[in-house]
Amino acid sequence: MAVEAAIPTLGVVVMTALIDSINPCAIGVLILLISVLLATRHSLKQMVFLGMIYILSVYIVYFSAGLGLLFVLSNLPLMITEYLSIAVAMLIIFGGILEIKDYFWYGKWFSLTIPASYAKKLQHYSSRATLPGIILLGAFVSAVELPCTGGPYLAIITLLSQYFDTKAFFFLILYNIIFVMPLVVIVLLVAAGKKLHEIKKWKQDNRGIMRLFIGLVLVAMGWLLMLIANGTINLG
Repeated sequence: MAVEAAIPTLGVVVMTALIDSINPCAIGVLILLISVLLATRHSLKQMVFLGMIYILSVYIVYFSAGLGLLFVLSNLPLMITEYLSIAVAMLIIFGGILEIKDYFWYGKWFSLTIPASYAKKLQHYSSRATLPGIILLGAFVSAVELPCTGGPYLAIITLLSQYFDTKAFFFLILYNIIFVMPLVVIVLLVAAGKKLHEIKKWKQDNRGIMRLFIGLVLVAMGWLLMLIANGTINLG
């Protein structure tokens, strides 16, 4: 007998967004950007302004991509959606296993990281500490990291697409606000006098834990999608 369930609750959306927000890529690029801004003798006020522009660019692109994907998935025929949900669930579980692997063997074999060629482009854009360059940097980071490290986001979008309404739309807005909050905190910490190298060290020391949490969430949400796709859980 199928279990009746509603769209993801507020708690599920918040928890998944919090874990996804500890995103090594977006955080790493922001740290690099702040380093460039401080090295080129930008004032703290300029650093905060340009840092927030970067964060806003990340938010807009990430939200727009999610909204577009949500719209497409919610308008697919039911039969296609069922098979697609199974495929997405398997992909998310596989990604979760890779993230958990990196907790024990970080960087060995295959990992969900941005390719080296893209990383060089990110460094190039970061060095261009101009307003257009920073907007482009935020957009590029979002576009690149979505297929590489956007597993939690993809899981939430797939779940929300099962019953897309106003509530689901606002859940998507909330998810993305939470996603960029650590970036806002980093900018404000540096502006308040926190040493950048301490933030770098924290990121380096905790990257394994970040990936472990992300991996566990991905596996759990992948199984949830499987249960929904095979009819064990019914949304609505």
